[in-house]
This record gives sequence, structure tokens and C-alpha cells, in this order.
Amino acid sequence: MTDRSFAPTLLARLGPAVADYPPGSAFGPRDAGSYEFVWLLHGSARWVCGDLTVPLTPSALLLVRPGMRDTFHWDANRPTRHAYTHFRLPPALRGAGTPDDADWPLVRDLTGRGDPMAALCQYLLTLGATRPPSWERHAEETLRLLLFTFVHGTGPETGRQTLPEPLVAMMATVRSHWSDGVARPLALALLARAAGVSESTLNRICRRQFGVSPVAGLERLRLARAEPLLWLSNLSLRAIAVQCGFADAYHFSRRFRAVYGMSPSAFRRVPPESAPPSPITNSALSALQPLVPPAQPGQ
Repeated sequence: MTDRSFAPTLLARLGPAVADYPPGSAFGPRDAGSYEFVWLLHGSARWVCGDLTVPLTPSALLLVRPGMRDTFHWDANRPTRHAYTHFRLPPALRGAGTPDDADWPLVRDLTGRGDPMAALCQYLLTLGATRPPSWERHAEETLRLLLFTFVHGTGPETGRQTLPEPLVAMMATVRSHWSDGVARPLALALLARAAGVSESTLNRICRRQFGVSPVAGLERLRLARAEPLLWLSNLSLRAIAVQCGFADAYHFSRRFRAVYGMSPSAFRRVPPESAPPSPITNSALSALQPLVPPAQPGQ
């Protein structure tokens, strides 16, 4: 299912909006007739659905699905303010593997570093409060992005869920060494120590996961970092080589040609839609990309 599959229809009379409750208030039980995002702005609450009780704080974003019979118990000691928005999804999406599937998360944390969901929620509230021209269309597009991000997750945590623990530990060290924007080559011995396994074990894990050794896998990540630097900057090949951890422009060009089938200079002249595929896009190595700092195009 692609992100375009999440095509919400906003119920504009039911948000995006803000509601205030006095201490000790409750709402429900009710039978949810639509999808609803709920997030607290002040106070706390408990959301109860059957045998499930979920505590809610301003760091939590809750997704209620149609057919749920639920109750909200708002903070007993202080006023509570929460935001909400209701929407529907196409009936064709109902059933196994669709939005009302039990595998979908109920709650996500809005405080993750680099997570866009808090900003999307705030934008929804701004649209609902100001209602500029075509605001409903903008709200539905924002909802689509929010729902897709909510369901699939984002950021480094997404990659960590699918990688063996030694690779997660290895990439934490890679991230540290690359934190200044320079993607340096790292020795196998250093990577193995970071992973907490022997060099042979790390080689075996990487080859099973990615089909290449850890050193070769990191080199492909380093080469892929050159793409935006070639297309979106005036940096010289020497400067790009340094940013990608190569000793000089000659060494960088030789390795780039070996992987991409053309020189960096030729690649720079090719539009993105016609360029050779990235060495990581269509491989399992793409799971490592969120775990390293992005390249920073310069001028």
C-alpha cells in the first residue's frame, strides 16, 4: 500500500478543533463512527476500549478506528484540553491489511526528534481555526501525510525495528563518526567492536542481511551521499570526495564509476529521472540510510 492509498475525507464539522473539559469529566461509552485522531494539549486522560486502557499525555497521538466502543476519562484534578479531527477512508480499503486492521498502531509518541507528526498536527489545528480558501483540501492532504507517518513510522527507529542488534550497535558508531557531515571509511575491527561481535561474525551478519561486507556496505552509503552533492551544489569533485570520505577526487571518481557505471562529472549532467539507480535504493542497504546523518548540499 502506497501513501496515495491513504485518501481521507475530512468531516469538517468534527474538526480539526480543540475541546476543553473540566476536571473529572468523561465521554462515552460511544461507538466510533469514523476515524479520529486525538492528541492532548494540556492535562491527561485515560482512553478505555474493551479490556484495553491507554494513558494519554500531551506527548501521545491516538488513532480511534470505526467500530470501536470506547470511553475517555479526562484528568480528575485539572482542566484538560485536547485536539481532535474526524475523517473517513474509502470503503475499498476495509478488510485484512487495511486501516482497521488490528496491526495498525493505536498510539504514537509526538516527541521524537525529527518526527514530523507534531508539526502536521499543529498545521491541522491552524487550518481548522483560520479556515483559509480551500482549507479542507489542504487539511485532507495533511491528514494523508499524518496517517501514513502514523502507520508506518519514521526516523531511525523505523530502521532499528528491522535490523539485527549488532548492526544497530554498529550504525550507532557510524553515526557518531559521521556526525560532522564527513562520511569517513571505518575499519572492520572498529565496526566489529562497536557491534559487540567478532569480525567474522559481523561479516557473516552483513552478508546475510545485505549481500556485501560491512566495509563495502558503508562505501555504498558513502557513494550514495554524493548524489545530492553532485546535483544540488557547486562543490568541486575534490570537495565532494572529502565529504564522502575519499582521499582525493581520483579515488572517489574511480569508485563512483565502478558502482554507477559513469564518472561523477557525467552523473552530474544527467537529470535525476534518467540517472543510474542508487546502490542502496533497491537493496536492503536502504534500511541503514535513516541511521546516518544526511549529506548537506553546499554552494
